[in-house]
Amino acid sequence: MKFTKKYEQYLGGEREKGLPLVGLKKLKKLLKACRREIEAPQRLYEHVQIRETSASIASVESNKCHGSCPVCDGTFFPSLLEEISAVVGCFNERAKKLLEMHLESGFKKYLLWVFGKSSSSHSFLIQEGKDLVTYAIINSIAMRKILKKYDKLHHSTQGQAFKAKAQNLHIEILQSPWLCGLMAFYINLRKSKVDNKAPLELFGDCSLTFDDDKPSISCYLFESMRVDIDLTCSICLETVFDAVSLNCGHIFCYMCCCKAASVTIINGLDVASLDKKCPLCRREGVYPGAVHLEELNVLLSESCPEEWEKRRQFEREERIRQAKEHWDFQCRAFEIRGGPNDNEKSY
Repeated sequence: MKFTKKYEQYLGGEREKGLPLVGLKKLKKLLKACRREIEAPQRLYEHVQIRETSASIASVESNKCHGSCPVCDGTFFPSLLEEISAVVGCFNERAKKLLEMHLESGFKKYLLWVFGKSSSSHSFLIQEGKDLVTYAIINSIAMRKILKKYDKLHHSTQGQAFKAKAQNLHIEILQSPWLCGLMAFYINLRKSKVDNKAPLELFGDCSLTFDDDKPSISCYLFESMRVDIDLTCSICLETVFDAVSLNCGHIFCYMCCCKAASVTIINGLDVASLDKKCPLCRREGVYPGAVHLEELNVLLSESCPEEWEKRRQFEREERIRQAKEHWDFQCRAFEIRGGPNDNEKSY
């Protein structure tokens, strides 16, 4: 079954939930309108039965839509931008709420359940996590399919350029900082209790794998589509420890991130300068608002306990050392400015 039919089947259930979606059919209609504009001159030539010469062929080709197109650019890209922005915003909000609800405890957790009108059952949490991961991946595939069709029709790379723009605007859903945490959340819950035997339908499965000691977390859809997220920190080249996801979606160890952003672990990433770049994609302003992947940390600590304990001991010593340096610096700065007693004497 082609992706479009599978996507339409998926939309049938999601429309009832009122979630924003990538309107594949509507966007294809916009492209068809452009195609009619492109093919109109060619049909005119065929109607008057002009003999095809090299000159006439060149004339027809000149009417084809190459690169920028007012028919598409005025409707297609604004519509797609609006739809994918709504999808990413909805996914981030729901994923954040679900993870916070699961990680919180006591009275705050109770309030989240009550005011969020959500079930606290184990089966509900698993299903919600599964649905959100499916929602993210299938809408991302829909966006890529329609952009590929745009480029094929226009003989251009405008679709690829839009994907780059989406990444810069942080609306590429597969680069959402919440996606990896949500996949780890699903695996953790599935491991803690046996899931029901209901058919998985679109959703394949999520898994943590170690190929050549290199960890990655994967998710399958339709038994053929797969998303892989590498869990090796590209700074220290080790399995990520105390993992954080930057706004661009790249994952690093928290301490490595602090070094890359030239901030201390005491101050944290939120005070990082906006001109500091991601070590991988080189985008700026990605450190403030970085997401701690607590569910991923739980998953990795249980999957490789010995290595995790070694890293925990090492980083504990390093954090203590940095904390001492930080407070020694603050004390020296205070002494240079003069303590309270000095100020009182001056009066």
